Amino acid sequence: MTALLEIRNLAKHFHSRDRKSLVRAVDGVSLTVERGKTLGIVGESGCGKSTLARLIVRLIEATAGEVMLEGENVLTLDARRMRARRRDLQMVFQDPYASLDPRMTVGQIVAEPLEIHAVGTARDRREKVAELLRLVGLDPGAGSRYPHEFSGGQRQRIGIARAIALEPKLLVLDEPVSALDLSIQSQVLNLLMDLKSRLGLSYIFISHDLSVVEHVSDEIAVMYLGKVVERGPAVQLLTAPLHPYTRALISAIPEIDPAKRRSRIVLPGDPPSPESIPTGCRFHPRCPMAAAICATADPQDFIDDARQAACHFAQPGRSIPGA
Repeated sequence: MTALLEIRNLAKHFHSRDRKSLVRAVDGVSLTVERGKTLGIVGESGCGKSTLARLIVRLIEATAGEVMLEGENVLTLDARRMRARRRDLQMVFQDPYASLDPRMTVGQIVAEPLEIHAVGTARDRREKVAELLRLVGLDPGAGSRYPHEFSGGQRQRIGIARAIALEPKLLVLDEPVSALDLSIQSQVLNLLMDLKSRLGLSYIFISHDLSVVEHVSDEIAVMYLGKVVERGPAVQLLTAPLHPYTRALISAIPEIDPAKRRSRIVLPGDPPSPESIPTGCRFHPRCPMAAAICATADPQDFIDDARQAACHFAQPGRSIPGA
C-alpha cells in the first residue's frame, strides 16, 4: 500500500538573533502516514514537534527535504496549486482561543474554507455548516454566535468543524487537547476518533503527553532535539522501547493501579539548545546509560520491518545497558 504522506529528510534551520549560528529546530525527519491511520508524535517542549507540524502543512517554508502527499511534493507547488492541495491537508491548532477570529461568527468561521474554495452556493454552504456543527456535537444554532460565548472544549470543536469542512484526507493536530481540562480532553479525543472512523481520515497527532498519544495512535514517533530517535507501532514501542529517552518518557506516564506503577526514570538537566547540539548522540549528556561511543559517534538508525531507533545499543544482539 502506498503511504498517504511521506516526509523525507525534512529540516528547518533558523538563524540565531545575532545571525552567528543556526537553530536546528527540525533536523532531518523522515516519517510516513498510512491511509486511515494515526501517527502520534511525542517529545518534550522544544523538541521541534510544532515546527514539524507547520512544515508539513507549509505554514512555514522548509530548509530542506520533501513532504510527499499522495506522491506529490507539496513543498515545490506554486501558490495556485498549493491552495488547491490544501483541501486535502488541514490543521487543528493547540489554542482554541487564539485560533478563532473573535470578530467572526461561528457560522462564518466554519464556512470560510468553503467560500475560499468556492464550494457550492450560499445556501449549500449554510446547510454544510449546520451539518458540520452537528457532526462535532454542537447545535446548528451556534452558528450565529461568536467564539467568546463558548467554552474551550466547544471552541476546539468549532476548530475541528472548520478543519473538516473541505473533507480533507489528512489532519495535522498540534496539541489539540493540551489547553483543555482533563474531562473535556477525553470528550474531544473521542470525537476525533469517531470522525476518523466516519470520514476515513488520517491523523498526525502531536503531543507532549505520551498517555494521550497512546490512546489515539497506531504508530508513534519520539522526537528529541529536532530528530526522531524512535519510531514504531504504538503497542510495541510502549511495551518494549528501544531508546533510553523513550523509556524515560514511558516511565512518567501516570498509572492508577499501584501494582502496575513503573519505576520512574528522572533525566538530569534540561534538553540542550538546538543552537548548540551535542556531538555524537544528541541525547548522551542526559542519558543514564551513555557509553564513551555515545559522545563521539552519531548513532545510525537501526531499522527492521516496523521499528526504528537512533541508539548505539538498539542494534540486533545488543541491549541497552541496565535494561
